[in-house]
Amino acid sequence: MRERKKIKTRQAIRRAALRLFAEQGYEATPVDRIAAAADVSTSTVFRYFPAKEDIVLTDEYDVLMAEAIRERPLDEPPAVSLRHAVVGLLGPAAGAEREELLVRLALVQQVPALRTRMSGGLADNGVLLGEVLAERSGRAPDDFEVRVAVGAVLGALREAVFHCLERRLAQSTASATDEAGKTRKTGAAAKRAAGSAAKTRTSTSGNGTDARDGDEMAAAIDRALDLLTRGLPL
Repeated sequence: MRERKKIKTRQAIRRAALRLFAEQGYEATPVDRIAAAADVSTSTVFRYFPAKEDIVLTDEYDVLMAEAIRERPLDEPPAVSLRHAVVGLLGPAAGAEREELLVRLALVQQVPALRTRMSGGLADNGVLLGEVLAERSGRAPDDFEVRVAVGAVLGALREAVFHCLERRLAQSTASATDEAGKTRKTGAAAKRAAGSAAKTRTSTSGNGTDARDGDEMAAAIDRALDLLTRGLPL
């Protein structure tokens, strides 16, 4: 019961933070404001998330992914097992969790501080993934082949995700620019267009995701992992 309460508090803080990031921007949102929105103390926020970046970067997905991989057939190629696990997190069945994950990934793509801290987080992800792949292959977690495989998989996942996010950001920016151009006839219209463009940029790092984002990302991940299994045929 205590663990469920901790998870509920952690999720409340994260959702409050994501809402404020969408409304005000990541840099303009201090931790004390997040605490107030989540109805907890600032010290409670830092107890669950040692740094502001951790609110976006940490979650319960690593353990869920590891469990999903362990449930796959033992004779299945690791990349295929991983693909099924990741797509499960991004598939339609994930519902609100998928929406939140996509929002967080968009923030990581746009905020330099998050991208920098994510690099360190990938090392922790790699430890857990290495343990799971070692179990499936009968090797030690620190085996050279296991470490190389983990590095390749994490790199492929990162590039597939960022490829989709960058395309989406470019499309949103182009749409906002086109709208501004069409309504530049008067000062008032231009002001409205600028506001609309700003809103579009905010929604990209906030709650502007839709079902297609998850589907496209799942397809990109599938393609990236397929490249690995085929030996990177460039």
